[in-house]
Amino acid sequence: MSSSPDQPGLFRSIAHRLAGEPLALPDEGQLAPFAGATGWLNSEPLTPDGLRGRVVLVDFWTYTCVNWLRTLPYLRAWAAKYEDAGLTIVGVHTPEFGFERNLDNVVAQSRAFGVGYPVALDSDYAVWRAFTNHFWPAVYLADGEGRLRYHHFGEGEYAETEMAIQQLLLDAGAQDLDLDLVMVEPRGLEVAAEWRTLQSPETYVGYGQSSGFAQLDPARFDQPHAYAAPAHLSLNHWALTGEWAVGRHAAVSTGPGARIAFRFHARDVNLVMGPLAGGASIRFRVLLDGQVAGAAHGSDVAADGSGTVTDQRTYQLIRQPGPIADRLVEIEFLEPGAEAYCFTFG
Repeated sequence: MSSSPDQPGLFRSIAHRLAGEPLALPDEGQLAPFAGATGWLNSEPLTPDGLRGRVVLVDFWTYTCVNWLRTLPYLRAWAAKYEDAGLTIVGVHTPEFGFERNLDNVVAQSRAFGVGYPVALDSDYAVWRAFTNHFWPAVYLADGEGRLRYHHFGEGEYAETEMAIQQLLLDAGAQDLDLDLVMVEPRGLEVAAEWRTLQSPETYVGYGQSSGFAQLDPARFDQPHAYAAPAHLSLNHWALTGEWAVGRHAAVSTGPGARIAFRFHARDVNLVMGPLAGGASIRFRVLLDGQVAGAAHGSDVAADGSGTVTDQRTYQLIRQPGPIADRLVEIEFLEPGAEAYCFTFG
């Protein structure tokens, strides 16, 4: 899911702050239980009753979601600043892709991202259903009495969310609370999207949710096929070259030199991908308009366009430093066995 900051909401919150008035936070019902979690990281199992007296921020996430990754610097900062004042953040990891159900993957990525607060593993979507949730990311705030008082779906509204946290902490009796808002320094995938120039949508490669597939050859789903790229791609269309097997959830390169090309309009290009075989390393290279990406390379790509797929996650391929226009990105996998799931942009 994508979203941009809600400026009217921010202005209303600031107006209350300047007037010395508390925020008007509605009662949205009881904090739902976490009983359906399949496991926990960084904590023993938590319950609404056990958290009574503390303000609780419930954050629904899945580790490949770039929209969630861009909220993460704020979550880490709020956990560090407000834990001693009475805030508990509970991350609920509800997987989108099958490999995000793998405990080793979630543990490794949680550590890589610095997620030190409690995480409920929601591989069966039981907590997701208990909250009637529909989005990654999604934030729900509960007061010290276990009543939901605020929610926000998607990115943005960080100042308003933090002001709501502060209000509920004060209502719960927090003393000497620092009301300055946190400052963050995001890097890599955590940097906010350039919304003014973003014209390319999240695009799935597997046929189950795919859009923009511009192949001249008839697609051969769930079986290997040698594809030839069209001479031209329109904006937000993509094509395969070489040997691929396109499945419901991902396309798998089945021969050396297999390529994906995508015509996009955005500052950043990211691709959710990984090796089909656990422990494998697959080399790739990235071209931008037929040339080495150079200064436009992403955080997972060297200046010469080279990179290596070693685990199943989101890879940043392109981050452009200059003017944004329609561009063509190509990813070539030098060995077979790479799974490509989903393009995202920023």
